[in-house]
Amino acid sequence: MLSDATIGFGRRALGALLGLDRLYRAESGDADGLAVVKLGAAAEFPPAAFETYDEAHDGFARLKEEAASLPEADRRTYYDELGGSTLALIAWRQGGLPLAEQISGLLHVPAQPASDLELAQLRAEMASLLDRLGYAGDLAAQCAAWEEHQRVPKERVPEVMQALLDTAWERTNQRLLTIPAPKSDGMRVVPVSGVAFNARCDYLKRRVELNVDPVLTRPGLKHLAVHECYPGHYVQFKLRETLAREAAAPADVLLSVVNSASSCVFEGIGDAGIEMLEWEENDDDRMQALMNRYRAGIGTGAAWRLHALGWPAERVADWLASQSLIGGPGWVANRMRFIAAPARAVLIWSYWWGEPVVLRAWRRVAPERRPEFVRYLYGRMHSNSSVGMFE
Repeated sequence: MLSDATIGFGRRALGALLGLDRLYRAESGDADGLAVVKLGAAAEFPPAAFETYDEAHDGFARLKEEAASLPEADRRTYYDELGGSTLALIAWRQGGLPLAEQISGLLHVPAQPASDLELAQLRAEMASLLDRLGYAGDLAAQCAAWEEHQRVPKERVPEVMQALLDTAWERTNQRLLTIPAPKSDGMRVVPVSGVAFNARCDYLKRRVELNVDPVLTRPGLKHLAVHECYPGHYVQFKLRETLAREAAAPADVLLSVVNSASSCVFEGIGDAGIEMLEWEENDDDRMQALMNRYRAGIGTGAAWRLHALGWPAERVADWLASQSLIGGPGWVANRMRFIAAPARAVLIWSYWWGEPVVLRAWRRVAPERRPEFVRYLYGRMHSNSSVGMFE
């Protein structure tokens, strides 16, 4: 159980984040805001009355200082890093920050893209696996043949995705935790086009918006079902909502804040879901896992070229297309839309860092203690540092 001091601190943190979100929306015109999801009970908390970024800076500086006295070590660490992220964001809005300082300041990860060596290693692993599966030619030819073999026709995507969601719900209940809701509360699939994401969990409307522009495979849809819904974002939001209502979690779990100390772990929980559910069935799932990791890496490379090196967007798109291996022009187009937005550019790093951070913490925990760890993981906000502090 968390201390009363930490529960109280969470209420103040929530109010401060709501106040900053309101200020940012008014100043920037960004309709998505910083608090991109506000769960229902968040409306019960008044936002801090920040009229200027200087006032917001002072408010978060005080919170960061207060965090040092919280009883729980992981809460001291997380709220200290949340304070650092928020102060960096305020500095970015007041005077601008180079991309490298945004990456390190907002997400607390090294300010560099995935290295050529890391990407080469992932390509080598994919080539070795595709050799074993019997695909011939160079890696591009192997990937094209694998994608065609696994491809789901566009008209069948919603039914295949829904079937995968049904299985993911059952496996989550059987192997990880009991979802505190009936299955009728779960997500429905809505195909979309021309958007800047592969899929999006619209929890408040209970819909998963699925981009049907890229080529979609069954292993790819399985990953999206797990990431966006069960045990990923839907379960994250459902448990946060439930625990906050019971005063068993700090109130700031009612927000999902973009470009913050929690961003990597938020995405990492979704990407770690296949392993957490023990749902890697075959080499095709393993291939998809490698491809997901590779795509996250080249996403950081594209964002770095666009915003740090100053490449024209057309040149970046050509580079991304030359690296992408599968997905077709639709995948390249949605990645470019994603990284082109200055307010979201650094978020691509959360996909590169999130999965290894969460899986490293998951694998450390003895199987008999994993129910406790799941509550720790889902029941409070985490940074890359705090997620591994479970004892």
